[in-house]
Amino acid sequence: MNMNLADILLRPLVTEKTMGLRETHNQVAFEVHPSANKIQVRRAVESLFEVKVTGVRMLNVEGKQKRFGARLGRRKDWKKAIVHLAEGQSLDLFEGMAEEGGE
Repeated sequence: MNMNLADILLRPLVTEKTMGLRETHNQVAFEVHPSANKIQVRRAVESLFEVKVTGVRMLNVEGKQKRFGARLGRRKDWKKAIVHLAEGQSLDLFEGMAEEGGE
């Protein structure tokens, strides 16, 4: 499947757990297109952010069952990619995120 590189990465995942990964293991997490594979994610991150990627791990996340009033519904399934950056590389996208929450 030919997708535009900008269509592969949907959004960065910014949680306490992903911020810990960024600080300790130099890894960042993204929600990615459901049909994207590791090679496409690697190329998208390297070209869009101009960094060197050493590894990509992919996870399929099942949507949770939620109640909407008297009815049961379900959130959509989605795909997560954890990208390991080369030593000394970082994404400017995440710089200053931890400091903003403490104000």
